[in-house]
Amino acid sequence: MTRRAGEDFTANGCDDHSDSSVGRRRFLRTSAVVAGGALVAGCSSGGSGSNASGANDSNGSAGNASGANGTVGNATEGASANESVGVAAFRGSGPLVESRPPLKGPRIDDLPDLSGQLSIYLGGGEGGLYTQFLDLLQRMYPKFTVKLRTASSSQLANTLITEVQSGSSKADVFWAVDLGALGVVASNDATVTLPSRVVKPVPKEFHPNDQWVGVAGRARSVPYNTNQLSANQIPNKVQKFTDAGGLKGSMGWAPTYGAFQSFVTAMRLLRGEKQTKRWLQGMQQQGISEYPDEFLVSNAVADGELAAGFANHYYALRVRAARPNAPIELAFTKDDAGALVNAAGVEVIKGTERRQLAMNFVQHLLTAEAQEFFATRTFAYPMIPGVPPVGGLPTIDELNPPDIDLAKLSNLEPTLRLMRESGVL
Repeated sequence: MTRRAGEDFTANGCDDHSDSSVGRRRFLRTSAVVAGGALVAGCSSGGSGSNASGANDSNGSAGNASGANGTVGNATEGASANESVGVAAFRGSGPLVESRPPLKGPRIDDLPDLSGQLSIYLGGGEGGLYTQFLDLLQRMYPKFTVKLRTASSSQLANTLITEVQSGSSKADVFWAVDLGALGVVASNDATVTLPSRVVKPVPKEFHPNDQWVGVAGRARSVPYNTNQLSANQIPNKVQKFTDAGGLKGSMGWAPTYGAFQSFVTAMRLLRGEKQTKRWLQGMQQQGISEYPDEFLVSNAVADGELAAGFANHYYALRVRAARPNAPIELAFTKDDAGALVNAAGVEVIKGTERRQLAMNFVQHLLTAEAQEFFATRTFAYPMIPGVPPVGGLPTIDELNPPDIDLAKLSNLEPTLRLMRESGVL
């Protein structure tokens, strides 16, 4: 998937990093993991590491949920004496993952073992794929168990604030698909500062005050049908879409979807309410079509029902994973709300009695292995530079996101009011 015609971002080769250690990682030599119905091992092809589907919360995804409230269960596994080890055991499969370069960055081998019970509040969870990652860690570390509580990111944020303020916090870690929710918890003095050794591999904008750190990114994008449009027909500024005559009556959006509302919030913060309201009204005058979620927007683009739409980047990748020949590509605007890069992230909760274990867990999320998991199974943007995104996407430093405090995206009420006043909701 390219952002401009003629540019090829796809790297060749397959990581052959092997693991000679014993004990905690022995399972990597004897088992494979099934994710989303496809065998995940090595650089195998055929089938995607996640089903092409939408989900709830601001970062939808696919996959089979494992675990809810309580201890996470084991993932399905099969035995194979010749199974690949190291990064390959974390990697997804399918046509977008067939060629992966050698990865760089911190490795799980370099970290202390995870040992003990960790209470994790998981907001969202990528449709079960995050719980599959937790399953993987628990099978890697037999002495490590997760006590999991799942709900929406906003609900868990409110619960955490109440618990910490009353001195009855039950959580060690908050892992949420929405950085805004993490920011709300941090602004209520309910988190501890993450050490520089933990957050160092991640760009500063994804750990601005070290109260939280991003672990998997998502970029706003414009999926477009290549049978109807070329890349140079897509405006490079989101404000220009209201005047793009060639797109009139042929675009789609999902205004009730959390990711879209975060995008509008970013526009409101960057350009003010009047200009944001004018844009929302202008897009309606363009005859834009409404869909329940952004996966359906991307599917409609691939089907030719729409020429283009607004969606997080990974939905088009999921369409391509299920239909490799689908006529869908991605364009990106520059330095505006349409170029917003948000992320799932994690923070350690104030009052935890397992701070060292919690910090070690956060470090595990930022290893090359974990980042490869997020990149190839959820199609998220990796947070460390040594792991490239899949599908020929531009890297994060090649994108042009706006300068914005991502934690402020949690302030949705003014946005919802504005959308209602504009007739969008």
